[in-house]
Amino acid sequence: MRAAIYFTPPAGSALAQAAAHWLGRNPFDGEPTREPDETRDPLLASPARYGFHATIVAPFRLNGTSHLEDVDARLAEFCASQTPFEISTAVPRALGAFFALVPAEPSAKLQTLEDAAVRAFAPFRAQPTQAEIARRRPERLTERQRDYLAEWGYPYVFDEFRFHMTLSGALPASDAETLRPDLEATFGGFDGQKLAIDQLAIFVEPEPEAPFRVHSVHRFETLSS
Repeated sequence: MRAAIYFTPPAGSALAQAAAHWLGRNPFDGEPTREPDETRDPLLASPARYGFHATIVAPFRLNGTSHLEDVDARLAEFCASQTPFEISTAVPRALGAFFALVPAEPSAKLQTLEDAAVRAFAPFRAQPTQAEIARRRPERLTERQRDYLAEWGYPYVFDEFRFHMTLSGALPASDAETLRPDLEATFGGFDGQKLAIDQLAIFVEPEPEAPFRVHSVHRFETLSS
């Protein structure tokens, strides 16, 4: 079993519903959201398995002394001390070989949130195995990213963190151009809208390669003055 700390918009929000329909699966209940699409679904298999989200703390195995209830209690405590804020979303952008929703501009508050969360949940995390490290293809990482992978279990933390909500798997150029018009039609209406960062969720992978499900959601409780 692995747990992850993700940002995901509320289940009933327009963005969450659009993303669930796009990916074909709702991570809140695990149910399909549309009829299968034999052409598109293979291109979306990876983000569909993980569920629509932005990674705050990447999936991790629990160490030998921690339980999921401990992580849940810590997230409740963590979120109770956070202040809601907003970011501006953008139309889907190509990040390397995949598409994702990304903020229209950098957010120091997002960076601060991720930094604090990575440190807060490190005590629950088992050290990555050699096989887990190898799956990250360390030969393709920078020296700093390899150091982060060894120490924190994930190469894209702290100054390497980039908030994004994945909408496709890695795509050949031809598939990317085929998918782009539908992506823009589905998510273009969110361009420039404010996205509230006001909750975090625990997503759980019950067994290797199983779809992730939302285990719990905790709202930020500290209100800005």
